[in-house]
Amino acid sequence: MPEIVNIEQAAAWDGPSGESWLAREELQNAALAAPTERLLAAADMHSADRVLDVGCGTGDTTRACARRAVDGDVLGVDLSTAMLARARQRAVAEGLDNVTFEQGDAQVFPFPAAAFDCVVSRFGVMFFADPEAAFANLARATAPGGRFVAVVWQPFERNEWVAVPRAALAIGRDLPPVPSDVPGPFGLADPERTRALLEAAGFDAVTVADVAVPYWYGPDVETAVAFAREIGVLRGLLDDLDDRGTARAVDALHAAMSEHVTDQGVELDSRTWVISAVR
Repeated sequence: MPEIVNIEQAAAWDGPSGESWLAREELQNAALAAPTERLLAAADMHSADRVLDVGCGTGDTTRACARRAVDGDVLGVDLSTAMLARARQRAVAEGLDNVTFEQGDAQVFPFPAAAFDCVVSRFGVMFFADPEAAFANLARATAPGGRFVAVVWQPFERNEWVAVPRAALAIGRDLPPVPSDVPGPFGLADPERTRALLEAAGFDAVTVADVAVPYWYGPDVETAVAFAREIGVLRGLLDDLDDRGTARAVDALHAAMSEHVTDQGVELDSRTWVISAVR
């Protein structure tokens, strides 16, 4: 059993959060297609690169890296047993023999020193309980001249994809603010803090690019409503409501999603930071 020190996140992702993601895997990957493209473009992967994917989940980004680093190899690391099992199945089905997956906590995982030419993460590095230790560990694992590239969410208030459905589900209730700078989806929302963390870990030439891309909720409103109710920061907002309150909240969510129907389906705005650095 690998050493795990990020106990709270491990309990979530190797439990209900991981199971919820598995249940909506294809839709979730489609929702994140636009930021994934930006991540991979910034990584500028070479065919012989040795790549590490941090917080790889079911391996969508890991497999995309493996298809680029065709003469190299790719390691995906995640806390979730179930998501990693799915990732391995997907890689076998695609016939990718240059990719492996390991369960582990990036804060303490014993990566070989200077083993990777490129370290990437799609919305994985915001969940570190100890980001100083985690980024230092990743820096040690990155070869001199190697690249670190991650995509993370900007502050909650700038992300329509989550702010709009949350306001709808609130139905007038005063909900507690969504925290930033703590382990969670918005844990690296402050770009200057992120820059300082990476520089302290040993990375140079840190850039933080402001990227606005659509978040695709599905082909129709009904799919979008069901999807939104399962998203981590929205899940549970109906728990304290009675049947009438729940019906009101779901109706409000349906109305909110109906306002964002496009020719491509239901789309809301999202704002991310694409972070790049060199070891």
